[in-house]
Amino acid sequence: MRIGDLAAQSGVSVRALRYYEEQGLLEANRSGSGQRHYPESAADRVQLIQTLYAAGLSSRTIAELLPCVEAKVNTPESRALLTAERDRIDAQIAALTRTRDHLDAVILLCGSPDSGCAWIPDQDIAAQANHSATP
Repeated sequence: MRIGDLAAQSGVSVRALRYYEEQGLLEANRSGSGQRHYPESAADRVQLIQTLYAAGLSSRTIAELLPCVEAKVNTPESRALLTAERDRIDAQIAALTRTRDHLDAVILLCGSPDSGCAWIPDQDIAAQANHSATP
């Protein structure tokens, strides 16, 4: 199937398919004129790639996992890689939670029209937020 057909069938852009190929995630045969031709199974592979991207994995990590997925083999290395990715995502969530908490404190401090929304150092934000949060 040609690249436009694969894009339509899988619901991803032609540009994304070219990117997947650049990253070694998807393979195409080339015609004499250079057109990409994909096997029928490529649509399933694109869906798998999309699922792994949606799980927060990078193209590099996906490339490392695809041989295990294709072989239907669950290895200690693949489990360790997935666990490391989950830990990375957990760290990002924790960092975003801290950022949101800082923003909540700034909103709280700037809630009054009289506050002027002056700059407040981080330690003052945390102290003010903790003080305001107590009943």
